[in-house]
Amino acid sequence: MRAVVQRVSEASVTVGDQIVGQIGRGFLVLLGVTHGDGEKEARYLARKIAHLRVFEDDASKMNLALADVGGSVLVVSQFTLYGDARKGRRPGFTDAAPPGVAEPLVARFADLLREEGVPVAEGQFQAVMQVRLCNDGPVTLILDTAQMMR
Repeated sequence: MRAVVQRVSEASVTVGDQIVGQIGRGFLVLLGVTHGDGEKEARYLARKIAHLRVFEDDASKMNLALADVGGSVLVVSQFTLYGDARKGRRPGFTDAAPPGVAEPLVARFADLLREEGVPVAEGQFQAVMQVRLCNDGPVTLILDTAQMMR
């Protein structure tokens, strides 16, 4: 699994003219699933994100996690995180898991965050979404279980 984690002061996802997910302070997580990903990767990544200490304390040091600041997570599936643009001008997406595999794993990831005590909002799988955010910092991290779980 691959996640782009952005610390936000607010974020929302709109499908058509309806907001389907919205949070205040917390993380926008763009989440990609690849072949072979499963419960182990989802659990690892959910735990890692729930406890990331990237919010500033009173001394302006990144020492606080979501729970410490009352933060939430907005999870948006994004198969394009596994796009391969090394050749040609149009990326290939063969490294992205098919929707039948990815959709339940994205949902499971969101549930695992909830099990960690994190309030979660979600985008809509396979929809054309408009994602709005105010990146706080900016702070953006790329987490990839293939590299982290070796």
